[in-house]
Amino acid sequence: MASLVAYDDSDSESEADPARSGDTAGQMSDDASGVSRPSGMGFASSPVGMTREGTQHSGDAPDEYPGKRRLPLARLWRSDPGSCPSQRLQWPSKEPDTTFSTSEPPRSSLWMTRAPVGHVPLAAACLKPLKPAWDALRPSSDDQSKSESTAANSSSSQRKRGEDCVLPYIPKRLRQLQALSLEAGGDKDVEPLGSPAGCAPAPRCVAPTVSEFIQPYLNSQFRETTVPKKVLFHLRGHRGPVNSIQWCPVFCKSHMLLSASMDKTFKVWNAVDSGHCLQTYSVHTEAVRAARWSPCGRRILSGGFDFALHLTDLETGTQVFSGHSDFRVTTLKFHPKDPNVFLCGGFSSEIKAWDMRTGKVVKGYKATIQQTLDILFLQEGSEFLSSTDASTRDSADRTIIAWDFRTAAKISNQIFHERYTCPSLALHPREPVFLAQTNGNYLALFSSVWPYRMSRRRRYEGHKVEGYAVGCECSPCGDLLVTGSADGRVLMFSFRTARRACTLQGHTQACLGTTYHPVLPSVLGTCSWGGDIKIWH
Repeated sequence: MASLVAYDDSDSESEADPARSGDTAGQMSDDASGVSRPSGMGFASSPVGMTREGTQHSGDAPDEYPGKRRLPLARLWRSDPGSCPSQRLQWPSKEPDTTFSTSEPPRSSLWMTRAPVGHVPLAAACLKPLKPAWDALRPSSDDQSKSESTAANSSSSQRKRGEDCVLPYIPKRLRQLQALSLEAGGDKDVEPLGSPAGCAPAPRCVAPTVSEFIQPYLNSQFRETTVPKKVLFHLRGHRGPVNSIQWCPVFCKSHMLLSASMDKTFKVWNAVDSGHCLQTYSVHTEAVRAARWSPCGRRILSGGFDFALHLTDLETGTQVFSGHSDFRVTTLKFHPKDPNVFLCGGFSSEIKAWDMRTGKVVKGYKATIQQTLDILFLQEGSEFLSSTDASTRDSADRTIIAWDFRTAAKISNQIFHERYTCPSLALHPREPVFLAQTNGNYLALFSSVWPYRMSRRRRYEGHKVEGYAVGCECSPCGDLLVTGSADGRVLMFSFRTARRACTLQGHTQACLGTTYHPVLPSVLGTCSWGGDIKIWH
């Protein structure tokens, strides 16, 4: 049950009380109806009426110290069952003409059951009930006008007093329901619970609303992935090839899809509810080759062929961080433990680690290569892999290099022994293995623990790469693997048996990116060299 705690008046007796305008030294004038008005905090309430300070009433025993009496607890719920117990409080009205008439017929009130208006306790008389924030009905014009008048008449001295700061306890569950109702487009005129009238409400954090399709799956532990069968949305808006797509890593915001394109822009889509483009960001002067969500889901890190690095705020569109690289950027990866550090690779023999707090390069990883194709973190960020274009007829070293992140030392550069480059890498969500997309038109399986041995028995083949940066990925449950193809197809394989589970004729041009939804089962996103994006389910 919500409760009210009243504080004693700490001001001196000689201090002028704003509510006592026209009265002197604790005296009080009677109104036209003969019922006395309360003049301060020193009055007690009885079941029959309200009396002056120190005056005894039949049926009540007077206190030993009348001036130090406390307010009675106000009844915080209605008489009818099912109404909400917690309500907001307003400052008391101080209009001198307000009287409590016993001749009026009884009316329903939040603070009483069947008693007439004149029999309302003092604490209830000083507080004005308001409709809860989750009520669909708007407050009437009378309530709004009274609220505005009381807020205008409240003085600064009265706000500092203890009785003006009494607030009901709002349960955490009800506060969450109120926040969800406000985000869903509820009544914006109603202030948050617990904020008194006349005070500015606390600023509310603006966040995307949780999708109604994602909500039932947020608390599920196991998500079984099945083969998608049809297209849910066909997203068109990019005027150039779409290099990569990524769902938002925050599960409650995973209805948003990020796409990076060669048309110098990256876009954010609502790819679950409506299929509409939420925002287009044009912060680069050349093609955007890589774009990644920040772990918090509120910012986007992007890099392209203009040598620029930008961390863009999702809501305001401003650049929180901007840097200039020495090479064209082709891949970006956030550190899994430190969101302020990321790795940047591209058309250079060196991979650089940036710290966004200082805006400087903190570490360099240099090898005798010409280009870094992809980066993959292992062992919770203590190690990472880099896929390069180092492939010759006589040697197959330096194709995949394992690095120690802290010391920048090479752990191994003899991981892949075949003479093919690997345009993309993917980590399995449950097994200690990772996948490498090769230009030999197959997916190779490796152990993610030193010495990173390649599996000779399991190989996923049947698609075409042909020099495109075709991506690959595992489903959230780890049972399926998905990859694009240079002929526009989308292929899915069983992880255990390496057999082909399904083939989708997805695009007319090369399919570059494929990604499963992290929450919704069997929802797949694909992008193509033609600039279109498809959402399958």
